Amino acid sequence: MDISAYEIAAARTVNPALREPERLIDAAAGLAEEAGEVLAIVRKHLYQGKALDREKLEQELGDALWCLAMTARAAGLSLDSIAAKNIAKLDRRHPDRTRPG
Repeated sequence: MDISAYEIAAARTVNPALREPERLIDAAAGLAEEAGEVLAIVRKHLYQGKALDREKLEQELGDALWCLAMTARAAGLSLDSIAAKNIAKLDRRHPDRTRPG
């Protein structure tokens, strides 16, 4: 799936009762919460000897992606722009590394 298409599809599930500033904090807080859930899965795997639950990890990463996309959208940003600027920054930081693939 294309990241722009994801962003548009995901936006249909935003709570319509929230105003724009509320959407921003709701999505940003959700991002922090979901990151914590991702961390818990990885920590249990690495430090408690549990098998890495890839299905649960994928679900939580998906939730984090939704929150990231909705935080960006509420701030008037796009994931396409964020991704492009991040790659440009990484290229400047690591000019000696080639991209895989």
